[in-house]
Formats: sequence, C-alpha cells, structure tokens
Amino acid sequence: MTADETDGSVPDLRRDYGPEGAPKPGEYPYTRGISAEPRTWIMGQYAGFGTPAESNQRFRTLLDAGVTGFSVAMDLPTQMGIDSDDPRALGEVGRVGVAIDSLADIEILMEGIPLEEISQVRTTANSIGYIWAAFFIALAEKRGVDPNSFGLLIQNDVLKEFIARGTQIFPAEPSLKLAVDTIEYCAQRVPNWTPLTMSGYHIRESGASAVQEVAFTWANARAYLDECLARGMSIDEVAPTLFTFLAITTDFLPEVAKFRAARRVWARLMRETYGAERAESAQLRIFAFTAGSSLTAQQPLNNVVRTTLEATAAALAGVQTMHVSAYDEALGVPTEGAATLALRTQQIVAFESGLTTTVDPLGGSWAIEQLTDELDSQITELGDHIVERGGALACIESGWFTRELSDAAYRHTQAVEAGERTVVGLNRFPAETEPLEVFRIDPGVEEGQAAAVQAVRRDRDAAAVSAALEELRRAASAGENVVHATVVAVKAYVTVGEIVSVLREVFGVWRPGNAF
Repeated sequence: MTADETDGSVPDLRRDYGPEGAPKPGEYPYTRGISAEPRTWIMGQYAGFGTPAESNQRFRTLLDAGVTGFSVAMDLPTQMGIDSDDPRALGEVGRVGVAIDSLADIEILMEGIPLEEISQVRTTANSIGYIWAAFFIALAEKRGVDPNSFGLLIQNDVLKEFIARGTQIFPAEPSLKLAVDTIEYCAQRVPNWTPLTMSGYHIRESGASAVQEVAFTWANARAYLDECLARGMSIDEVAPTLFTFLAITTDFLPEVAKFRAARRVWARLMRETYGAERAESAQLRIFAFTAGSSLTAQQPLNNVVRTTLEATAAALAGVQTMHVSAYDEALGVPTEGAATLALRTQQIVAFESGLTTTVDPLGGSWAIEQLTDELDSQITELGDHIVERGGALACIESGWFTRELSDAAYRHTQAVEAGERTVVGLNRFPAETEPLEVFRIDPGVEEGQAAAVQAVRRDRDAAAVSAALEELRRAASAGENVVHATVVAVKAYVTVGEIVSVLREVFGVWRPGNAF
C-alpha cells in the first residue's frame, strides 16, 4: 500500500519500545516505570470550599463527570487544628478549602459517596494526619464498611510544612512522632491505606529547583523511615505503602526526566541504603499535580494550555495519580466549569492521545536519557550533602532548608522580571482580557459553620468527651501511639481544635528560629 492508498488508520502501538537487551519498564531501578504494562492513572481533582455540604455537592459533580478519586482541600483553620468558632479562625473559615471541625462534618462531606467504589480519597492533612485517619476509620465503622475496602491517601508529611508551607503546629520532633504514629497504625490495622505521601510539591511551589524538590523530599522520607525502623518496623512493611507527591511544571523535557530520575534514586535508596527485599519497596508511586505557580491571573485562559502540557509530561513519565489545576485557580477557588474542564483535560490526554498504550515512550531519547542521568547525579549529590548536615531535622532546626528555598525563589523571580524566563501574558505578549467570573465564597459560611460546631458540642455526650480527651492526654504523655485514642475521641464527636489543644499541652508549640 502506498502513502496515497493508506486507509488513514492509526498504527497499533506496542506496549514498550527499545532495542534487544535494553532496560525494560517494570524492571529495577524502575527508571522506565514501575509496571511493564501501560496503565491509565487515577484521575483525582483537588476540591473543597465553604461548608461540608457545599463540598459534597462539588465532589458528587466530579464523580458524575468521571473522576476516579478526589482530594479534599481543607481550610487553613482545619489544617492548623483550630475550630471554626475560634477567634483565630476569623476570616479564614471555608476560604481555601472546606471547614472540618468534627466527625459530623465528615459525615456530611461524604454523604451519598460510596467509599468502597472510589479509588482514592486524598487530603493535605499534614499536621493533623492522625486526625484525618481517625475520621475515616470512624466513618467506615459507622457505615459498616471495612476501611481496607477503599483507598485513603493521607499526605501526613509534616516535615515539609517546616520547609515550605508553614502549617506546622508542634515542634519538629513531636510532629515527626505523630506522623509516624499514623504510619505505624495504618501498617498494622489498615495496610491498604497510604499513611504518608512524601511531598515535594509544596517545596517546588516555594521556589525549589527540580533537584531540590526531590532531594529535600527524600531527606524528609529518610527521617520518617528511620523513626519507623527505630520502632521495630521493617522497611518492607512500610515502604510499599508510601506515595510521593510531586509538581509538574511547564519545563516539559526536564519534568519527564525528573520523574524517571526520582524513581531510580528512590529504588537505589530502598535497596542499597535500607536493604529492602520486596520489589514493591523500591517501586515509587507518584501522585503528580500541575504546578499552581505556573498559572497566571493575566490572560487566565492561557492556563489551559499550560496545564495540558504539564499533564502530558506526567503521562509520558508514567505517574500513578494526577491532578490538573483549573485555569482560574490563580484568581481563587475554581468555578465548577473550570474544575470540570481540568478533569476533561486529563481525560483527553488519557483517552484520545494514545499515550496510555505505551510505557515510557520517550525512553531512549538522547535528551531524556541524558537529562535523567544528570538529575539522578545531582539529586544524589544534594541528598548526600543533607545527610552530612545531619539530615532533615537538623536542616529544619538550623533553617538551612528555608534559606536554600528562599535563595532559589529569589533567583527564579529575578529571571522572570529580567525577561530571561518567558511567561506569556505576564512579561511577554501582554494584552487586556475580559474579566472572568470568579468563584465567590458565601460570606455566611463562617457564621453557619461556627454555629454547626457549637451545636455538635451541645448535643454530644459530655462524659464520653471528657473521658476520651483524658485518655488522649495520657497516651501522648506516655509516648504511646495516639491514633487509637484519637479514633475514640473522634467517635465521641470531639472536635479537631479540642484534640489539638490537648496535644499542644503535652508537646508544646513550634517557635521558629531566625533562619536568615
């Protein structure tokens, strides 16, 4: 058949390509992917705002649109362990996520959503990861559902809060202890859950380079793993349960190479440093999230193109889960239409591009392979330097991480302002655009949520609350794992703020030093 006689059909793609004897996908050190078979990633969209009822409606809309997992964005008071009627929460309730004060709110948030039919429920619970685990254990038990029948993916990476986001509550050492309490409890009781998502995303969003993003994240991971091993757990008990959470920027080829290098460095770390024997321990599972910092408020529709590029890079790199940011997120909480379009972006990349039929299609590219090798070397070198400095806790306490990120962010900003790095619509090709409809939070949300948590306190069993808080205080003071006591408290409708207040009495609060 000549070119003129072709029937126009798309040629069949093999599951992988490469010369005889070349590394294969699914083989150690997993540079080319953790599976030999091409697979479509779990499509999860990060959402949540206002009240649990409002967020429930948004989640149900996304599920109807084809999402296979979702992430719960919590407001800042919830993330900081502050109840909605606390004066410190004033002006922030329901603003950047949903307000969650007690199990009553979780029951509303998940109403009509069958736990056993969704692949993943994810959240940014870091300082309160143990409470988030307790919420869903209690919810599952109330529904008569086995917690192991659905996937709960808890971020629970509190160490990066000291580096990048700032929602830490307690000092670093007790914060690490609480995170590992959650890892230990889940490994023993709900092994199908992911009790730690090693998070480089927020580190990258704070100005880090790709190398710093991965190296800092692995340094934090080593702190968690070392504490797990000190408690008598084995590396092969913990490592297979973990995920990592990384950013995708518009640096297309370097980002594909970054994911490949991250898998390789992780595999070596597990096998050579920690002596892992199970293949699953060395197989890095990646949740990729398109970079919010790449979005612009200027000409916001350009963000659709940016996130499509980023999603394509993640697909080519073989990630397991993905979120695509909505084009209006630089302006505020996404509108329903923008959130749905972000999901459709994932679906088009997954189901119309053909990328999910072949594993590691860019493998063998001179550019990709050299970039992967260079990033591998640089990540390893920086990781070794962090170990020499005493590891993650030492770098947090000394402020070294903070200084490094500040310097990197400054260099990036200078490059944009000098025009050395182009941002279309911002420092090149500016143009006036019609204002977009921006999502508005109902100003009555704060008052209503404060009234709701007060009603919960009024209607619950006061004796059960008092007993639960006393047991939580005793367990924390004795250095025991606090997750079970937290589950008991949550079932008694003790609030997030009340749980954190008791632990604050035991552990104290974080007082930042002078990092500069």
